[in-house]
This record gives sequence, C-alpha cells and structure tokens, in this order.
Amino acid sequence: MTDDAAGESRPGALVREEHRDHATWLTLDRPERLNVFTGAGYDELGAAVDRAAADPATRVVVLTGTGRAFSAGADRSLVDGTATPDERRRAGEGFTALIEAVGRCETPIVAAVNGLAVGVGCTILLQCDLVLAARSARFRFPFTALGIVPEAGSSVLLPARARWGDAAWALLSSEWIDAPAACEMGLAWRAVPDADLVAETTRVAATIAAVDPAAVAATKRLLTAGRAELVRAAMAREQAAMGALLARGDA
Repeated sequence: MTDDAAGESRPGALVREEHRDHATWLTLDRPERLNVFTGAGYDELGAAVDRAAADPATRVVVLTGTGRAFSAGADRSLVDGTATPDERRRAGEGFTALIEAVGRCETPIVAAVNGLAVGVGCTILLQCDLVLAARSARFRFPFTALGIVPEAGSSVLLPARARWGDAAWALLSSEWIDAPAACEMGLAWRAVPDADLVAETTRVAATIAAVDPAAVAATKRLLTAGRAELVRAAMAREQAAMGALLARGDA
C-alpha cells in the first residue's frame, strides 16, 4: 500500500481504511448505528487489521470511530435473540476471528476513542497497545446487566491492566466509566480534549512510526508474549460460563 490520505470503503460497510504517512487508520463509520457490530462488521474489521499487519508500509494501526460512539458493541439482534441461528453463528465466528486478528497483530495498535465504547467496543481496547480517549468518551462493560458474562478475554485482560478493585467493579456492576476514571484505572492511557483527539493520535502514531519498525515489532512481541494463550483460555472459560447462563435461562 502506498501512503495517502484517501479513504477506502464500500456502501454499507462498517470500516473505512485510510493510509496516512506510515499509519493505517481503521475508522468505524456507521454513526447512525453507533458503529455497532454485526457478523459482517466483525469480518470487515478483522480482515482490515490483517491487511494492515501484512503491509510493510504500515508502522502503526489506528482504530477509531465516527459520530457519538467509538462502538456501542454488538448489534441488538445478536443480544436480544432476534437474530437467526445462522446470523448468530456467523457473528460468533467473526467475533473470534477479530479478537485473534487484533491479538496477533505485531504492528502497534493505537485506539482513539471518540465517544461511547460499550461491550466489544470496550473489550477490544484491552488488546490495543495505547488507548487515547476524548474527554467526553464513556466506557461500559455491560455484561452483568445483560445477564451474561465478560467476553474477548476481558476477564483476565482487564484485571491485568487495571487495579483489581476497579476491574472488579467495572465487570461486576456494569456501571459507566468516564474518560478520567478510565485513565486513572488503566483502561485508557491518556484523555485529551475532544477537538484534539485526532491531532494527538496523529502525533502519537508519527512518533512510533519514526523509529525502527523492526525494533518496535520485536518490542511489542516481548510486551505481549504469552497473552494469546491467556486470552484463548479465558475466552474458553467465558464461553462455557455463557453457555451455562443461557441454558439456565432456557430452562
């Protein structure tokens, strides 16, 4: 890929790809739907992450959103049971593939959280390397309020990143977390004025892109060594617990 500022997207697509200098920007761009994920959306973002990771011109991946939300999580039909079995199966496969794609990406991933980050819009941040947040951004792990359990390995990734009490409260209570609190607990790295989010993210990406990419990739491998195995094991436990809860509900 060449470095340019032209965006690449398809009508109805969730993800818009742009190449700016040595950064690939992946923007969740369905603001009228609060950038929620369907099975197709999981597939799109996972494939886009894989493309960026394989592109020698890309030294940093930026993940952000448009409108009021970074992402409000999974499409409601996947949560309230109105999706068809085939839609749920496809979404489950796409969700797993997306988490694996983000987890194996050796290129640094910088998240720029522009608004609401809920469900997978929040758990995906735990596999990003740096998380910047607009001051107005709000975060939520809504799982217990929905009668389900954490996902995407967040049951181990959040306690590894945040103070235990903060992680336990976030996952047990399903309460909202504002940007300053997210920074204090370790969920986010830095909160900036809303108007400065793009400029500050661009500066952070440029700083990383300016140093030896081989050394950066090797350093990321060292920082994340063993994480994939932890996430896989956690996701297996989470899925088993989810199954038990759903079985109880059916009964």
